Amino acid sequence: MKWSWKLGRFAGIDVYLHATFILFVAWIAAMHWMSGQGLDGMLTGTGFIIALFGSVLLHEFGHSLTARRYGISTRNITLLPIGGVSQLERMPTEPWQELVVTLAGPAVNVVIAVGLFALLTATGELQPLNSLALTSGSLLERVMFANVSLMFFNLLPAFPMDGGRALRAFLSFWMSHNRATQVAATVGQGFAVIFGFVGLLVNPLLVLIAIFVWFGASQEAAATLLRSALSGIPVSKAMLTDFHTLQEQDSLSRAVDLMQKGSQHDFPVMVEGRLTGLLTRTDLVTALSEHGDAYRVADAMRRDFHTVDSAEALEGVFPRLAQPQDNVIPVTHAGQVVGLLTAEKVAEYLMLHNAIEQSDHRKDVKAA
Repeated sequence: MKWSWKLGRFAGIDVYLHATFILFVAWIAAMHWMSGQGLDGMLTGTGFIIALFGSVLLHEFGHSLTARRYGISTRNITLLPIGGVSQLERMPTEPWQELVVTLAGPAVNVVIAVGLFALLTATGELQPLNSLALTSGSLLERVMFANVSLMFFNLLPAFPMDGGRALRAFLSFWMSHNRATQVAATVGQGFAVIFGFVGLLVNPLLVLIAIFVWFGASQEAAATLLRSALSGIPVSKAMLTDFHTLQEQDSLSRAVDLMQKGSQHDFPVMVEGRLTGLLTRTDLVTALSEHGDAYRVADAMRRDFHTVDSAEALEGVFPRLAQPQDNVIPVTHAGQVVGLLTAEKVAEYLMLHNAIEQSDHRKDVKAA
């Protein structure tokens, strides 16, 4: 994700912090300072937010580490002001596995809340609820109740919250995955309407949540339909097969010449038939502006890139194309580069495939 900084790699998963999170923490600190709570209040308020997002991070690891048990890896976890996002390679296909992975996140919040409750009770520091507020009261007790709130909020049966996915998994025991997604998305949008109506009367924040839930449900339904359309289709069907390659010793002028003569924007870089790099359009433009067209391809290309096999399913590969570092993926077969995969080529394939299907359907109708 753009504007994100890598915090580190934990349990084999890269963790990123979005730049807006820093602005959010700074805003919280400023609010405490301007409210007259002084330096102690500012530090305590900032500590509460950091502890809260620590809980969010553990929540996301609950999803990710549980998914790993079913052979599903996580590309990364990114912390945003609105919460955390786990980039799973895919969701489980079995309903009960999806249910377990989905509920693992809220279960982490339960464990944190129970642990803090036990600690506060044992130390005699558990305070009455009326002594707590968003910006005052026992720090640990506020974190405890924040985890309880996170659990209940995430279990609302509405996408993109965990409750929406849990509802979809539950419904998938009795209906197809696509139908279950549509039903869960409709339920989620129903909640969005309720949130929006109540928000107009009581709290404008609920209106923002309603918008978030409405679009989250729509996006989940669209993503599920797309995965269904790509199901069973190998990468070889949608890849670019008529492409040029570059050599490391080539100058950027050759890449410019090839780009101007055709529609190819990204180039595999080869050395003695072996793929050693990838020169994307972004890399090319950046290098041209800084060094000119005499600059060597070897010095402008990226060496850190991913490849896919031509037999892999598009359903699993397509989500990677949304990542900035993977907007073009070289396709290999038996160790040889046989194509390039981009989101544009996948969209083009789907468009043509749907057109052919519609034509065949019309022919069948006429024949009948």
